Amino acid sequence: MFHSAAALNVENIECALRASAPAETMLDLGCDDGELTLRLAAAAGAQRTVGVEVVAERAELAAARGIDVRVASLNDPIPLEDASVDVVVSNQVIEHLADTDRFVREIHRVLRSGGTAVVSTENLASWHNIAALVFGWQPFSLTNVSSMSAGLGNPLAVHRGDSFSKAWEHLRVFAYQGLRELFELHSFVVEDMYGAGLYPLPATLGRRLPRHAAFLTLVARRA
Repeated sequence: MFHSAAALNVENIECALRASAPAETMLDLGCDDGELTLRLAAAAGAQRTVGVEVVAERAELAAARGIDVRVASLNDPIPLEDASVDVVVSNQVIEHLADTDRFVREIHRVLRSGGTAVVSTENLASWHNIAALVFGWQPFSLTNVSSMSAGLGNPLAVHRGDSFSKAWEHLRVFAYQGLRELFELHSFVVEDMYGAGLYPLPATLGRRLPRHAAFLTLVARRA
């Protein structure tokens, strides 16, 4: 179910990028090894692809794929000039950041006027997170809050008991309305919200009920 929803979520991101295409420059915040970045850049019709990645080894892999990569933490200012990109995409990153206001403010800063931000994250109000709370468990999206043990407080969590890098901890997880209002506070015009996954139902139903989908993708324009 998770993999089906995650795959559909990527399709939602591609759909949003195609709607804003063509983009001269696309910036991927949290580009990892660059494999997905190139797929998203193709959807955006980007002539130039830039990435920011905190893990130097992953950034090297992305650079080898021809991406212009900056090694930096996204809790810090984005190392790019003002109004220098047409599209910003970020998939499953905002939930790991301590300063989400700075993150959104920086996206606004580096985007050109009329540019598009496509930001995807897990949904705190997904049905499976709500069900976990009913049982008195940690919501699935907030079980990786200790690097000593994954799946904390939820006996059904994926990778329960495993250890993981502190950078993978979830610090803030947004629901539909919270994510929308965060971007509106920073002078974005929210144009669409996509959903993917509705456990245990087929992943495509999340598109019809984005407020309770497993994944959210926000599409916002810099006015």
